[in-house]
Amino acid sequence: MYLGVDCGTQSTKVVVIDLDGERILGEASRPHRLDEGEGGRREQDPGEWIEALRGALGEAVSRAGIGPRAIRAIGVSGQQHGLVALDAAGQPVHPAKLWCDTETAAWNAALVERLGGETGCLDKLGLVLQTGYTASKVAWLRERHPDAYGRIASLLLPHDYLNFWLTGEKVSEAGDASGTGYFDTRTRRWREDVFAEIAPELDPERVLPRLIASQEPAGTVRPEVARELGLDDGVLVSSGGGDNMLGAIGTGNIRTGLVTLSLGTSGTICAYSPAPVIADNAMVANFCASHGGWLPLVCTMNVTSATTGIRKLFGLDLASFSERVASAPIGAEGVMLLPFFNGERVPMLPEATASLDGLTSVNTTQANLCRAAVEGATLGLRYGLDQFGALAEGVEEIRLIGGGSRSPVWRQMVADITGTSVVCPEITDAAAFGAALQAAWCHRSQSRGGELAELCERLVHLDDGSRAEPDPASVAAYDDVYARYRRSLAERHAIA
Repeated sequence: MYLGVDCGTQSTKVVVIDLDGERILGEASRPHRLDEGEGGRREQDPGEWIEALRGALGEAVSRAGIGPRAIRAIGVSGQQHGLVALDAAGQPVHPAKLWCDTETAAWNAALVERLGGETGCLDKLGLVLQTGYTASKVAWLRERHPDAYGRIASLLLPHDYLNFWLTGEKVSEAGDASGTGYFDTRTRRWREDVFAEIAPELDPERVLPRLIASQEPAGTVRPEVARELGLDDGVLVSSGGGDNMLGAIGTGNIRTGLVTLSLGTSGTICAYSPAPVIADNAMVANFCASHGGWLPLVCTMNVTSATTGIRKLFGLDLASFSERVASAPIGAEGVMLLPFFNGERVPMLPEATASLDGLTSVNTTQANLCRAAVEGATLGLRYGLDQFGALAEGVEEIRLIGGGSRSPVWRQMVADITGTSVVCPEITDAAAFGAALQAAWCHRSQSRGGELAELCERLVHLDDGSRAEPDPASVAAYDDVYARYRRSLAERHAIA
């Protein structure tokens, strides 16, 4: 049996998979608290991730109906970009700043300028620094909390931190490291000269984790942790990776022609490439994949976070909210929401706020406002897909994951807005599932070998009942709505 962990923004999820039976035996999750403040501050206590992992693991194994000694390997997926700065005793010097933290926007802009603008970033890193990446968080901590900064002994990402707790090893892999802002995504190496611009007092050889290959184990579970969790000695922990990278594995997106689109707290779009990609647009990040190859990716910051906000504003449960969305027409009778509640990464508007346009005494209804929230989030994802340019040509299918993918209305909306066939994998919590598949790949590689593609072929199953095909009339109608969305961007934020 193999165990997959996904430490996300809102919770840590754990799944147990039976490789021979080709199925999930058990799953569970535990929530985290999010500490939000003025100026875009969004932080969490890394200790809560460990407590959530403990609780979710025990429940998932219990639900699987197996003893924990059946587990052979563990894979960990984590929210990308988070800064976990540890002291010499392995304790955080400051709460973890998360991917959705925009407090460091000014530090990011200054770093981009020091590195030579977009051209300099592309030359050094293969991508352009964006607010939310780890680099600006380190620079912010250096200036705003010099005492904490002075105690730094190591810098880890969230999934690296959980691997460290499990194994005692401080390691990272190329997929998650791609989002730090001090890693060359083409050569898969730390850029020590770039790191020196960010944190000149810190020795990169001392504070940055050792890089390992995707199929290489991070280590084995520490004896004391194994005893606590009831595991056998010698349980492998795979390299793990960022949630987007492990989500790609969990959807079988390890070949060209597929796109994985996540309707989660944030929205992500990624497509596999066998070679590094330098896109025409700086908003497309040339990230590495966590199985070899590359995973060019676009991330928007307001998807279910935006729709949940509107739903709660009206006191609606999910079923009632979906009914309101379905009852309103395409375009919500002219109501347009730019849902930049958390600022935005694509388009690059880290300090933006949400705006609502087109309201009249006739169209201001609950149904239209609910539909405008879902449409606004989805139109933003189409804007992100447009940034791929030629990379999106020849895409045969969008594989939809995340909480929003459970909504038939939303699935059809994605198909109509993108003009592409949409289908969900049977397992939509793809990051934890992908982590378990990577763990199985790692374990098999240590003994008899084995290809990840074969594992994905056997275990990643599509839910044909979820498939949504674009309706030509709706596609045409949404082309007009999207043109209005682009005009709104231009009028309010000078975005062409």
